[in-house]
Formats: sequence, structure tokens, C-alpha cells
Amino acid sequence: MLPVLDLTDADTAQFRAALLAATHEAGFFYLTGHGVPQRQIDDLLAVARRFFALPQEAKQEISQLRSPQFRGYSRLGGELTNGAVDWREQMDIGPKRPVIPGAEGYRRLQGPNLWPSALPEFRAALQDWDATLAAVGRRLLGHWAVALGAEEDLFDAAFADRPATLIKVVRYPGNVENPQGVGAHKDSGVLTLLLVEPESQGLQVEIEPDRWLDVPPLPGAFIVNIGELLEVATNGYLRATRHRVIAPEPGTDRISIPYFLNPGLDARIPIVDLPPELAAHARGVEADPDNPIFDNYGANAWKSRTRAHPDVAELHHGIAPKGPAAAY
Repeated sequence: MLPVLDLTDADTAQFRAALLAATHEAGFFYLTGHGVPQRQIDDLLAVARRFFALPQEAKQEISQLRSPQFRGYSRLGGELTNGAVDWREQMDIGPKRPVIPGAEGYRRLQGPNLWPSALPEFRAALQDWDATLAAVGRRLLGHWAVALGAEEDLFDAAFADRPATLIKVVRYPGNVENPQGVGAHKDSGVLTLLLVEPESQGLQVEIEPDRWLDVPPLPGAFIVNIGELLEVATNGYLRATRHRVIAPEPGTDRISIPYFLNPGLDARIPIVDLPPELAAHARGVEADPDNPIFDNYGANAWKSRTRAHPDVAELHHGIAPKGPAAAY
């Protein structure tokens, strides 16, 4: 089982030591004591259920194919990981900001969201969720900074100018023919706070090469993992960990809401000057020619989005697939 960390732990030094150990060794942990009201969690899961219960035409009204920013609804089978079809439907939501005139590449990720006209309460619930989880994530970053031997505000500057948060609201239906809910991948940002429905199954973490650990939900806890930018910031002392989701049993489904805390598109994550006792165990940033890792968040996000949604990439950005994607 993954480590369980309590954010209300009165012994701050003990919490930080546990945080460092969990993300050096596994890259994942359960977080309790986060302060997010259970009522808000229950309401969000309920409104997500209502969204996916809408008629297909109501969801297609906000199809991601209408968004150069890769926002909106992605139908079942509309996303790829490692060049293979993920069996899930989802909504992608980011910060609402004006489109940047003449933008190219990753700067085209900035822009508006698409919201379902048939479910107005969905928008309010997700905007509240963004504010709530941003506060939790920023607290964790302060703890990481001190645990790594730096000042508590080390990461603040990267988030000071237009952070590019991403929220996905995902439904995984059962599928006999395709067990890939989402294929093995790493997250491209800084950290992820994951909410999953109680008693659901499917998330797996690769704790060693080709050794996968089932990660069921823990009542009252978020599942937290670091992204590639914290691997870059620590020269691999903290390692982003591959994870995947196995589709649930036929006739069942699963709701999952990952919250990706990311800095601004132009931000470069600061490189931590690790103390000698940590630097001695830094493994370096994982070198994979099929999945280059950038210290600039926008470049990392652009890599991920254009591979996962090649139809949107080609339609809006003229990026034609050069064959199956080798990485997510």
C-alpha cells in the first residue's frame, strides 16, 4: 500500500520527512487532513455523474474538436496514450484567459473553456474545485521546498503569473475488448491531486519496472503524485512515476477527477540546490528519446496534448501524425 500522509500532522518536520521519502521512493501517496469538505467532494462527484448522463448530443455540443486549446468534451475512444486508444470519456477544463494574439506552439493552449449549456451548475462546481485544490497543492509545494533544503517560497515565482492548471473529469466505462482505461504514462506538470469514487478500482502505479501496484481509493484521502517538472527540479531525486488505469468490469463504470497543479505556460521550474545527503541519491532526469522532458511547463504540456489528441492537433494546429505516438 502507498504511504498515507496527514497534512494536519502537528509534527511538521515529520510530515516533511515522510513527504520526501514517499515521493523519492514511490512518487505517489495518499493525502488526508487536506481540509476539503466532504460535502464539496460529494457534490462534485454527483455533478460529474449528471454531466456524463447527458444525451450525447449535449456533450458533443462542447466537443474538444471545437477548441484549439484542447478544452471541452472528448468522446469515448477520443484520446490516445502510447499510440493506443484510451477507453474513457472526459471533460478538460483550464483557466479562462484571453487567447494570445499571434500565439504559436504551446502559447495556443491559453484561451476559453467550453461548458455544457444543459448543466449550468457544472461550471460553478469546477471553478470552486479549482480554487480549493490550488490552495492544497501550494501548501504541499511549500513543504517540499523546505524538505529539499530550500526556502518555503522556492516555487512561488513559477506560479505567480497565470498558472496553467488543468482539471479532467473522467468516466471509465467497462469494456471487454479494450482493457486500457488510460495507458501507462507520467504527468507532465508539477503535481496531481486525484479524486476517485469510493470503492472503485483500476488505478495502478509502476513501483518497479513492470511491477504494478493497485491503488484503490482511501476514504477521505486524495491520491497525490508528482509530475515531470518536480523530477527536473530535483535532478531525479524525486521521480515522476508511470501509472495507468485498467478499465472496470463490463456493466460498471468509474468516475475520476484529477487536478493538475501547473505553473504558467512560460514558467521554468527552479532547479533545487540539493544538500549533499540528497544530491548523492539524485538519479538524474530520466532520459527517454521518445519522451523528452522539458523544464518549461508549456513545452511539456504541448508535447502531451498534441500526442494525446492528434485529431485536435491536426485540425487546429496543422500537426499531422508521423505514425503512432511512442509515448503519451
